[in-house]
Amino acid sequence: MAEQNYQQKNIDMESAAELKRKKRMKLFAYAAAFVVFQTIVILVFSLTVMRIKNPKFRVRSITVEDIAYTSTPNPPSFNMKFNAEVAVKNTNFGHFKFDNTTISFDYGGVQVGEAFVAKGRAKARSTKKMNVTVDLNSNNIPANSNLASDISSGFLTLTTHTKLSGKVHLMKLIKKKKSAQMNCTMTVNLASRAIQDIKCQ
Repeated sequence: MAEQNYQQKNIDMESAAELKRKKRMKLFAYAAAFVVFQTIVILVFSLTVMRIKNPKFRVRSITVEDIAYTSTPNPPSFNMKFNAEVAVKNTNFGHFKFDNTTISFDYGGVQVGEAFVAKGRAKARSTKKMNVTVDLNSNNIPANSNLASDISSGFLTLTTHTKLSGKVHLMKLIKKKKSAQMNCTMTVNLASRAIQDIKCQ
């Protein structure tokens, strides 16, 4: 009888030890799963939220307010007034605070006008749209340019370029300098007094 009780006690002890071992294994499995989950969260956070990119600065549309041109006198000339909508696209998870800048409008590599952009802020993962006015004239274009033939054809090709500098502010802790480059081309249709084929890189 005593031997039977002893064997039963051993069985109970072994069962208790096995139960403890299984509990420890479960705890280890939960801990490992938690560590893996945390690692994935940190990795995703690092690759998305913490990955700060340069915003994009583009010309969205242009309305011609006034236009005058002639190809017959020597030299040929034009005077125009545009109302342009430009946009700063910020794909970051923090807002982009940018400084003042000036957009240069060029014809044949010569500046013919400029537009002032006041400092501002593009919210996180949003696009900030702004309207700017620009006056253009051909005063600085050399006499040996293709202006006369371009005016006669009815189309003028213009380019715009600038650099918008600022900082991306992330969670009020991180500030990183970033800039947005604008490089756009467009065609002025003299007959319809409209801007067409706006393309930005």
